[in-house]
Amino acid sequence: MNKAFDQQLSKMRQEQEMLIERSNNRLESNNGIYHRYQHPVLTAEHVPLDWRYDFDCTDNPFLMQRFGINAVLNAGAIKWKGKYLLMARVEGSDRKSFFAIAESESGTDRFRFRSAPVQMPETDEPDTNIYDIRLVHHEDGWVYGLFCTERKAPGMPASDQSSAIAQCGIARTKDLESWERLPDLKTPSAQQRNVVLHPEFVQGKYAFYTRPQDGFIDAGGGIGLGLADDIAKAVISEEVLIDKKIYHTVYELKNGLGPAPIKTKAGWLHLAHGVRNTAAGLRYVLYLFMTDLKDITRIIYKPAGYFMAPEGEERVGDVSNVLFSNGWTVDPDGTVYIYYASSDTRMHVAKTTLDRLLDYVMNTPEDGFRSATSVQRINQLIEKNRKWKS
Repeated sequence: MNKAFDQQLSKMRQEQEMLIERSNNRLESNNGIYHRYQHPVLTAEHVPLDWRYDFDCTDNPFLMQRFGINAVLNAGAIKWKGKYLLMARVEGSDRKSFFAIAESESGTDRFRFRSAPVQMPETDEPDTNIYDIRLVHHEDGWVYGLFCTERKAPGMPASDQSSAIAQCGIARTKDLESWERLPDLKTPSAQQRNVVLHPEFVQGKYAFYTRPQDGFIDAGGGIGLGLADDIAKAVISEEVLIDKKIYHTVYELKNGLGPAPIKTKAGWLHLAHGVRNTAAGLRYVLYLFMTDLKDITRIIYKPAGYFMAPEGEERVGDVSNVLFSNGWTVDPDGTVYIYYASSDTRMHVAKTTLDRLLDYVMNTPEDGFRSATSVQRINQLIEKNRKWKS
């Protein structure tokens, strides 16, 4: 036995246990909509040590990390058997991502990864990279995971090793343990990212929120919707844009749906990300909108601007100035946990309620698309508050 090796391993285990078991304090907020929390809920340091280190002191005498982890991000979320589950994108130092499930009793802290990563089956065309899964418990009884599968673009010259094709991978499970891989979604678009499954049938069909795009980076006109007869061989023949990109907004460059929408008494509540270009690079923020209960292609409420944007340390990371969310949960009492990643590096949580989100979405003015409209609305608030004071 190597005493120094054992001591170092024991120290590493103690430090990780302290990280996992630490309390996560709610931060005070003045916006009245949600509360952030002090610490990230998942980071690269939360990944189990036996995924990263060889504990055989003969083979690894210096206790070196043999499998590096770069980031834990963009997690799908689901409430399952009384626990909050995050199916996180874990990215290795080799740039390959895979899925791993972490569980928590509280929803805000003590998330602990299961003993091994998810072994996602492949199709006949192996995935080079998989990431950003959305989990939805569908009306048909299955839990579906929709994720991006990335492969190298065929027919490119050897000098081009970055051109890729993104499609929507589909898998399903009944126990959140074993997964059945289905064929990738087929749509009229050349590429697809940020595809989300609607939790209920629409006209007896499976409804998919899509993001049609011509290239791996270049997004199409906005968030789309398409119907498929059979999810086991999902084919969409037509995509209808329901939330278009608009000039000089937080979603002018591209946008995409986050998690599956929440059904409320007023409509379907959606969380999405919007992207604009700046002198410092792309800026990703989150925004909300609501669609009609009967016609899910019709937006009935959409507040102006962003709902959440990167703040403080959230702005720094592997890809800076980014917030991204593809997972949220709702408790029976109306408590909502929004799980979001910052700067493609770590996972956070924000806590709110359905009542607050409905108030925000239904009573916050929509975008007037002009500076003069913004000033007009501020003046209306000023005038209203003067009357209130008097």
